[in-house]
Amino acid sequence: MTLEPVYAVRDHDIIVGEAPSDYVLRVKDLPDDERPREKMLAGGVQNLNIAELVAIVWGVGSRKEDVLAMATRTLQEYGEKTISGELNPANLAATADIPITKACQLIASFELGRRFYATSRMGRPVQVRNIKQAYQYLKDMGGYHKEQLRGLYLDSRYHVIHDEIISVGSLTSNIVHPREVFQPAIERGAAAIIIAHNHPSGVVEPTSADIAVTQQLLAAGEILGIELLDHLVITATRHTSVMQCLPK
Repeated sequence: MTLEPVYAVRDHDIIVGEAPSDYVLRVKDLPDDERPREKMLAGGVQNLNIAELVAIVWGVGSRKEDVLAMATRTLQEYGEKTISGELNPANLAATADIPITKACQLIASFELGRRFYATSRMGRPVQVRNIKQAYQYLKDMGGYHKEQLRGLYLDSRYHVIHDEIISVGSLTSNIVHPREVFQPAIERGAAAIIIAHNHPSGVVEPTSADIAVTQQLLAAGEILGIELLDHLVITATRHTSVMQCLPK
């Protein structure tokens, strides 16, 4: 029996500083389109290798070492899997020979990733199929002191693929333009959207502005082929659907 070939992704990363030279190539020596920050802005974060991502987190290096060289060396010497599980900044700083502030920044970044991963049901996509599930995902908004419009972007299986704060401030049809709501959906290939905003006043009933915005977004979604599934109003203790309050 012939075994099916498996995919293999080759490592195309170029490790800076391994050339037989006494001079260490620094970020400022790189062409603009190869510098980590500019590279991310031009092509997206997915185009950066891990050392470049660490360099962006750190921002600058030390007096004796460029930030990209430091990031590359630290990952090589410590090991990517080992460093992602390190919880002690002092231990990381001493072992990798980096400033304690750099160690704290890196450990904080990994911890953020772990916590966000944990809130998405241990890494499984969160599925939102009804008002109750949408509210459970968004109920933290009820405690905010400022009004905030937030969007959940779903794929065709109702999995949340993106969560974005669209605007902060009073909700009116003048400041909530369909392009701000639907642009993330187009960029990520979302099939549907759920939007929600909070009422710090505690009044859960939709306002006339809430209804006007919802109608405007429904019309825009029809044109774009991206469905607006719901618009929730959330307070500290209650929630309601604007969609259910629309005139028949």
